[in-house]
Amino acid sequence: MKHTATVASLLALFAAGAAQAQDAEAAQFRDGFLAGEIDWSAVEARAAEEGTVNLYYWGGSDLLNVWMDRVVTPALAARDVTLNPVRITGTKDAVDLVLAEKNSGKGVGQGSVDMIWLNGENFATLKRQDALFGSFARLLPNAENLEWNPDDPRALLNLRDFGVETGGAEVPWSGEQYVCAYNADRVAAEDVPSTFAELRGYLEANTGKFTYIKPPHYIGNTFVQEAIYAHNPDGNGAEPFQRSVDEIPAEELARLIAPGLDYLRDLEPLLLDAAGGTPRYPEDNAALDGLFLNGEVDFNCKFGLYAVATGLATGSYPEAATQFVFPEGNMIKNKNYLAIPANAPNPGAALVLADWMTSVEAQASKLQQTGMPAGIDGWTLEEAEAQSIVEASPGLVGVTQAELDANAAPDTNATLVDVIEATWLEYIERDSTDPIEAIVARAYDNLSK
Repeated sequence: MKHTATVASLLALFAAGAAQAQDAEAAQFRDGFLAGEIDWSAVEARAAEEGTVNLYYWGGSDLLNVWMDRVVTPALAARDVTLNPVRITGTKDAVDLVLAEKNSGKGVGQGSVDMIWLNGENFATLKRQDALFGSFARLLPNAENLEWNPDDPRALLNLRDFGVETGGAEVPWSGEQYVCAYNADRVAAEDVPSTFAELRGYLEANTGKFTYIKPPHYIGNTFVQEAIYAHNPDGNGAEPFQRSVDEIPAEELARLIAPGLDYLRDLEPLLLDAAGGTPRYPEDNAALDGLFLNGEVDFNCKFGLYAVATGLATGSYPEAATQFVFPEGNMIKNKNYLAIPANAPNPGAALVLADWMTSVEAQASKLQQTGMPAGIDGWTLEEAEAQSIVEASPGLVGVTQAELDANAAPDTNATLVDVIEATWLEYIERDSTDPIEAIVARAYDNLSK
């Protein structure tokens, strides 16, 4: 019995030592790569040795799943890496797995998840728990396809994820932008608004021909945020709204959002059906699309870079629909990302996958086959590369990608969205007579409960 126990103990010690050695070797690779001491050929060699990469992503899109199987899998096979696509119903499931394994003592090289498709709170959770591989994004060869200059406002979409600094711990993969369309059979080109002031002027002459989706739907929240950006009393648009509720006092947020909310309150009598006493706010995309198609409203604003091209092809948009720039400088754009957990079992293969996913080839293919807009930045590409992205898309109607890029703005910090949403519901929907300062203060109090 003693002999058996001794053998078992030795085997356990050997296994523990092997695990520690594996962790130490993977950690050495991570630290060397993040320090810029390992060249890309060595990363590729390690990826081939690892042989597999486990990508966890929402599997609810058949088009995306087919693209993963038919395009991504062979592309990685050519690099001697086998893609293991783990299709989940909720991104939080992958985040919870990473954290559970981390808390059980599994470090780099020892977990189950190599990469997660995520953004927003899921990324913020991993960052708060120190569960991310590190600042890898700008070290990828294809990092040149993204804007990283912090002095360029367009870089905010790569440097912040719903207000949270990415720190290069995730790389952009896809994006979307809030774009408006108008019916050219009903609106003369010279009357198409580009600012909120011009929109009000149009509605004063054409009362009832506009509405927006009702908050708390995220598309309605986005329209409200754009109005707030445009009426920022300090004139710096989205900039202060990248901070969280922990970084901006309630009274300061109230000061910043009051002009935009006052504009929206004053706009209410000019909205659809307001003449009857109560403005009509559609509940979702489908409801707004129906109003637009039927001619009840002249404009349709929502996330959808290719909504007009798709709507014309399916007959869900009026034949004269076309896109336009509105509001100038404040067309909210957001991105989703690929992140590598701190305990990724195959860090070399994860880096190779991240790099390929941000290539022009991958981005154009994904766009063409799934309709998911590119996450890389067109203005950083060579002309022929940028054209390949354009040709892969369903097409823009009435605007150019350069115009959209020039007028892009980042999304609002997720923690501020809750406050802004609550304030709109009370100040505008319920027509509260309380000052905005008091409403915002109550919203802050509710967040802390």
